[in-house]
Amino acid sequence: MNPLDLYRPSLGLLTDLYQLTMAAGYWALGLHDRQAVFHLYARKAPFGGSWAVAGGLEPALGMLEGWGFDTDDVDYLAELTGNDGEPLFASGFLRYLSDLRFSCDVDAVPEGSLVAPPAPLLRVRGPLLQAQILETPLLTVLNFQTLIATKAARVVLAAGDDHVLEFGLRRAQGIDGGLSASRAAYLGGATATSNVLAGRLFGIPVKGTHAHSWIMVFEDEPEAFASYASAMPNNCVFLVDTYSTVEGVHRAVAAGKALRAQGHEMVGIRLDSGDLCALSKEARRILDAGGFPDAAVVASNDLDEHRIVALKAAGAPIGVWGVGTRLVTAHDQPSLGGVYKLGAIQDEAGTWQPRVKLSENIAKVSIPGCLQVRRRVDPDTGLFLGDTIWDEHSHPLAPATGEDHDLLVPCFRSGRRVLDAVPLAVSRARARAGVARMPESARSLSGGTPYPVVLEPQLDALRARMVTAARSGGAR
Repeated sequence: MNPLDLYRPSLGLLTDLYQLTMAAGYWALGLHDRQAVFHLYARKAPFGGSWAVAGGLEPALGMLEGWGFDTDDVDYLAELTGNDGEPLFASGFLRYLSDLRFSCDVDAVPEGSLVAPPAPLLRVRGPLLQAQILETPLLTVLNFQTLIATKAARVVLAAGDDHVLEFGLRRAQGIDGGLSASRAAYLGGATATSNVLAGRLFGIPVKGTHAHSWIMVFEDEPEAFASYASAMPNNCVFLVDTYSTVEGVHRAVAAGKALRAQGHEMVGIRLDSGDLCALSKEARRILDAGGFPDAAVVASNDLDEHRIVALKAAGAPIGVWGVGTRLVTAHDQPSLGGVYKLGAIQDEAGTWQPRVKLSENIAKVSIPGCLQVRRRVDPDTGLFLGDTIWDEHSHPLAPATGEDHDLLVPCFRSGRRVLDAVPLAVSRARARAGVARMPESARSLSGGTPYPVVLEPQLDALRARMVTAARSGGAR
């Protein structure tokens, strides 16, 4: 199930008003059916890295399958007025929206693939009006899930062979943010989620035991542990820091022994506060001495990849990491900053004309054309060597050979979906494999060598000519 289905059958109004005012302008000028190409991409990789995990494609494609404007949508738009109090949109334009059916081509990087900005994650080619309106909804879905999937992949990379549990629902940005974050975190490599609805909707394993409130309900901690063990004997990870953490571990061992006598085994203990390094070492010592060498030490409390790296470097014997707030909110960078830019448009004769957006900031100068991305792969190691962005219109590359391949694959043709739905677990496996195939220096969580992305030489020259012409007063 697509989480967007929880809200309404039509998502045509999931856009910014200026997309619709531009669409009305295109319609009034007879430009609405002019063919155009837009690209969705990030200008730079998040979190100081050089790569991202492409996320959100399946929800985005599901949204496009039902995209349009229903009667209620059009009735609402008819109520909007301009500054003079008159209707904002002409009745003819609203009738056009009522009959509008999605007819674009969409190509995208398969979900879970590793991408390196500024290579596009998605390309829309079709009638200008449709492609324009889709800017906001596509960015809404892909920006957030790519960001969270990338954060999760970094956390998982830091954790190594340890399990990472996503615990962030209560800190997420609303219901839709919580569901999208849980989905994206699993895509990026998290082992499980605490979010039960996400588990049901997306087939994600769910994990969780009890909170401090369970302990506080009872007269003392031993009674609380014993009661939980009695109620949930096959799910015992005891939260030990409600009162005294070290004493809590000793009490968990006692509860674990009683549980074992009944034919069950304690899964582990959880630390949620204090000096996680020192406490995890003491907890490990107590568990081992008490006869529970296989019981896990689970840690939570504002963790991210940097804290995990530091704790592991300090020798903290933590085997399971519960990561919540800093994952689902992408705490250190709360937005991917993805953009959606026009790359080319047909003129009246049907000839494709490239377009470029200028900026004083070179990173904000767009890339003209109808773009594709060629990935080079080392035939001996299977590692990714680098990407080349090229223009299908002006300078197409020869077909890829060997393991080299083009990243953008067909998803829609003339408004009809041509890419079958991909299970989330398959996309998750793709993400895990992609991280492993990145050059080691590019996988670094702090610095490292950027993953190489270049423009095909003739495309680079075209862009340079267009920039020079535009800055000297030329329209193109």
